[in-house]
Amino acid sequence: MANNDFRALHDLASEEIVARATRIVREGPICNHCLGRQFAKIASGLTNAQRGEQVKAALRDARVELPEGTCWVCNGLFLLLDSWVARAQEALREYEFTTFLVGTKVSGLLAANEELLWELLEATFAEPLKAEVNREVGKRLERALGKTANFENPDLIVVLNLWTDEVELQSNAVFLYGRYRKFARGLPQTRWFCRVCRGRGCDRCDYTGKMYPESVEELICNSLLELFGASDMTLHGCGREDIDARMLGSGRPFVLEIKEPHQRFIELTTVDAKVNAENRGKIEVSDLRYVQKGLVAALKAAKAEKTYQVTISFSEPGAVSERALQTAVTALEGAVIEQRTPTRVVHRRADLVRERKVSTARVLAFEPGRAVLEVTGDAGLYIKELVSGDEGRTSPSLTGLLGSPAEAVELDVVEVKLDLDLAEFAL
Repeated sequence: MANNDFRALHDLASEEIVARATRIVREGPICNHCLGRQFAKIASGLTNAQRGEQVKAALRDARVELPEGTCWVCNGLFLLLDSWVARAQEALREYEFTTFLVGTKVSGLLAANEELLWELLEATFAEPLKAEVNREVGKRLERALGKTANFENPDLIVVLNLWTDEVELQSNAVFLYGRYRKFARGLPQTRWFCRVCRGRGCDRCDYTGKMYPESVEELICNSLLELFGASDMTLHGCGREDIDARMLGSGRPFVLEIKEPHQRFIELTTVDAKVNAENRGKIEVSDLRYVQKGLVAALKAAKAEKTYQVTISFSEPGAVSERALQTAVTALEGAVIEQRTPTRVVHRRADLVRERKVSTARVLAFEPGRAVLEVTGDAGLYIKELVSGDEGRTSPSLTGLLGSPAEAVELDVVEVKLDLDLAEFAL
């Protein structure tokens, strides 16, 4: 009978079903689960065990002998499901979660048995063994735990490893949105591995493997790692400020990826209080909320306008008057700046010319030889080079407009305006 014709059969007692089932039982004893699974796509509304029971009833009516003993396909696995459920429950005791998914790593013996079975009568209407195990254990765990199976984005994945006879757990990351303020200069946003040894440790880094002893990422991680029972954390920022720049105002948006957490529902007032108390004078976090993973990519792609406060000095103090400075700053306002990758970062970024717009610029303070400016512009605008000109790599620049060298001596980011609807990523 052709496959198309066979698909039309929905009677588990049909001659064709009996003929196929007879070929299976001749190989040895088989449980209801494994027998019924071979016809999973034929009779809807039944479990595989119920299908198998009906097929065996049809075989008995046809006077086909049914061998007794341990199932030659699953080797008795379906008799042990309650044991796997109990072991999974024990492993899950240390974790906070609301959703889960069950997965199975099938051993070589069971995989070979299933391949042999499918060779006997094709697998057109069959369901894989691991799919049934996942479903049956998942249903039992739902009842036992009062939790929900989630096939899209579970908190935890319970893996039944039939090779090692162990229950393995994969705890998916928790994502936490917030803003950080950085009060200390000389503090990078993330871990910065040593350029010489690439993190292995050498004389250059005093065998720490890092260019700098700490970072915003590490300070937050050190405060929260134990609280969440996590293995590690990664900070994904909406851009980054220079190491020697402070991040003030309402702070820089970030998403913290908390990896392999045991606890995932920590009260957020506890989270920010711990970070802020343990890092007073260095960093501060605020506006924390649990979010979906997709916010990481959205944050990286989002448009942000940034406002800076920069203190500048003039190498020839008497050559620049307040009026001349005001005229030059006014000329920058609304200008499109062409910036070739700055000399100071060209070793780690592509040497390209980028266009960035200055939205507003104004003089906040002036004294001979020194001034303070406020500049708002596109993300990616290099403010230090906007001041110095970087030997002509940035144009126009304050130095070029003044006709006298100027240099940024202190830089602070005072506002980051994010063009992103956070409600779309709320949990």
